[in-house]
Amino acid sequence: MRILFVCSGNICRSPLGAQVLQARLGPAASVHVVESAGTIADDGAVMDGAAAAQSQRLGGTTESHRSRYLTEQIAASADLVLTAERSHRSAVVQLAPRAAKRAFTIKQFARVLDGLEPGDLADVHSPEALVERVARLRGAVPPPSDPADDDVDDPYRRSEATHVRVADEIDAALATIADALRAVS
Repeated sequence: MRILFVCSGNICRSPLGAQVLQARLGPAASVHVVESAGTIADDGAVMDGAAAAQSQRLGGTTESHRSRYLTEQIAASADLVLTAERSHRSAVVQLAPRAAKRAFTIKQFARVLDGLEPGDLADVHSPEALVERVARLRGAVPPPSDPADDDVDDPYRRSEATHVRVADEIDAALATIADALRAVS
């Protein structure tokens, strides 16, 4: 299972998401490749210091991260794409149209998981099947009243309080996602 996180520069939200999901999955992480990329990333940049501090606070390991530019091959090879914003999801789908059914914002994927009935996932026994089921049922879960509620703000060059808020939003969504992935791994 290849899980791809996507944001803009690949130095704040997407690496934080990948690192925190890896930490939350624990031993189950061995069955997943969790990686990240950015729609406007400069290849090889280190993680933003404030974002790295938040990732570490939430259990992430930041030392080996180097940014990379999102390509068609990267987008197409992912089994699940989790983006920071709807615009990033659109960029993924433009690069790899077949990724549309497996691309979500981070908060959207968690929101759909939270909105499913207990029996909706009863016969799901693999991460790939989980993604397929969430994609199929995403329309059954009411969208937020404001579509922007599925986006995660960009904290780059903003206050520490903004970095904490953004990291906590991502972490809350990843708690739901990690629980679901562990349940089917």
